[in-house]
Amino acid sequence: MQTINIKFPDGQIRTYEKGVTSMQIAESISQGLARNVLSAKVNGEVWDATRPINEDATLQLLTWDDKDGKATFWHSSAHLMAEALEALFPGTKFGIGPPIENGFYYDIDPGDRQLSTNDFAAIEAKMLELARNKSEFRRREVSKADAIQYFEAKGDEYKVELLQELADGSITFYEQGNFVDLCRGPHIPNTEKIKAVKLLALAGAYWRGDETRKQMTRIYGITFPKQKELEEYLHMLEEAKKRDHRKIGQELELFMFSERVGAGLPIWLPKGTQLRERLMNFLRQEQEKRGYKMVVTPHIGKKDLYVTSGHYEKYGADSFQPIHTPREGESFLLKPMNCPHHCEIYGHRPRSYKELPLRLAEFGTVYRYEQSGELHGLSRVRGFTQDDAHIFCTPEQVKEEFLNVLDLTRTVLAKMGFEKFTAQISLRDPENPSKYIGSEKNWAIAEQAIIEAAAEAGLETVTELGEAAFYGPKLDFMIKDAIGRSWQLGTIQVDYNLPERFQLEYIGADNQPHTPVMIHRAPFGSMERFISILIENTAGKFPLWLAPEQYALLPISDKFHDYCREVEVLLNQYDIRGYLDDRNETIGRKIRDAEVKRVPLMLIVGEKEVENRTVAVRRQGEGDQGAMPVEDFVAYFRSLL
Repeated sequence: MQTINIKFPDGQIRTYEKGVTSMQIAESISQGLARNVLSAKVNGEVWDATRPINEDATLQLLTWDDKDGKATFWHSSAHLMAEALEALFPGTKFGIGPPIENGFYYDIDPGDRQLSTNDFAAIEAKMLELARNKSEFRRREVSKADAIQYFEAKGDEYKVELLQELADGSITFYEQGNFVDLCRGPHIPNTEKIKAVKLLALAGAYWRGDETRKQMTRIYGITFPKQKELEEYLHMLEEAKKRDHRKIGQELELFMFSERVGAGLPIWLPKGTQLRERLMNFLRQEQEKRGYKMVVTPHIGKKDLYVTSGHYEKYGADSFQPIHTPREGESFLLKPMNCPHHCEIYGHRPRSYKELPLRLAEFGTVYRYEQSGELHGLSRVRGFTQDDAHIFCTPEQVKEEFLNVLDLTRTVLAKMGFEKFTAQISLRDPENPSKYIGSEKNWAIAEQAIIEAAAEAGLETVTELGEAAFYGPKLDFMIKDAIGRSWQLGTIQVDYNLPERFQLEYIGADNQPHTPVMIHRAPFGSMERFISILIENTAGKFPLWLAPEQYALLPISDKFHDYCREVEVLLNQYDIRGYLDDRNETIGRKIRDAEVKRVPLMLIVGEKEVENRTVAVRRQGEGDQGAMPVEDFVAYFRSLL
């Protein structure tokens, strides 16, 4: 009997018979574990749990709690939906059906049939009926000729076109029940695990994203292993609609878009600009406490700058086209990243180890040409501002700098009300060292520094092998918002690549030149995306210190306007922001309008308040707080900050 060694995430190594499957390994540990296994990560690659392992390998068993486990579940659900469609509507042709962040979609050609959301109930019922058959997902390798013959016989030109581009010997089919699909996988063991189904939307999608090709029907759906989880998700979707930052941003007059200016290019209105400036001032002050130096760099740079950095190769297809000047052969790009400019700042004169760490920070606007179909309010735009900083340090300083950045990031998240978050430590794939640049020594120092810094900071962490950037390990912050959605906010990355590309150096204590390590860091990430998340997390009811309008002065009649103007002048002296509603409206209407605007505090003024030199305070969501002199209100206001 031939045996192989299987290494688990905790470092434990066990011996199994060659050809063992991940599911069999799970069963050898516990039947309870095996019932929850959806797929497995073998040597960093996600496999079917039923696929034989024939050599020594690292193994991570994936469940619903793992991102890759969910992706496998939803990929299989797309196949289940396709099987249901084929059963209900014979002759349907299929394009591609991948998992997405939440759920899955499948692009289909229903022929002469016009599908609508009225068909969803029948499709969902058929999916659940088929799921109860416990059909196994079976993988088999197929020759290119046989695969083409199969789909030509079905009349499915979409799969035939995909097959033409694949190399013989790399083609696999997956079957479940009566459905066969061209697919790389992986898939869950069988359909029984799919217990709850909801189809969400229909959309048009050109075949392969080409507007000159046929428009297909894209069906979006989501599934869960429990009905309760589906109900919770649907409730979350309803809450998300109410909190949509595009709707609230328009109601509160925070930002706008203009087709004349260009899609994906947000324009900040006065109230939104106040909100944005308050956020930037807060971070600017926190950075100054920690020794950062603010810089400002241009919105454009010579194309050669981004060729040197590697960003042209990476982002060139998603960038605005080069700007050609009257000078022969000279071209510029709207900058896709700030880091090349910061490298130029570091390298503009000789540096000594005594100057390190050097922390350069900038609120720098960058530009990427996102496809129009991918634009979404502030969360996906073509021009956005990063709270970017780059720390140049020695390898020995990486850990301490990481701790400093962790402290800053936690301060930022706490101030914004994001108390629940986990940190993902992304390390090298030990089985594939050729994917990475830099010396083994520097990688070992950087990875250990991140692990130790996260442990010292007491962070709740998850570790992902193979998720490091090619130039170094990183740490990503995953937060949960008020309705349970997960978002990636801040990130910290360790980079050996750019300092080498830009030939950056410092003279060490040994009087020899050395290459610095570069740490990329952005607690907010994109200001636009962060504000979109902040709007939806708070439903537009911002913390008092951030609210563009902190109070509304509401006189009961116009004869109290003069006193209200006195109050307004006094509050302005204390840097308390607000407005006087002097419209000829009832006090009830004024209160309702202030509530809709999410104004935190309302100061109601009538005859009694004028006589007593007070204001009647009403707090958003909490009702009347009583009457108080203006000086007492200032103290009350400060107690809420």
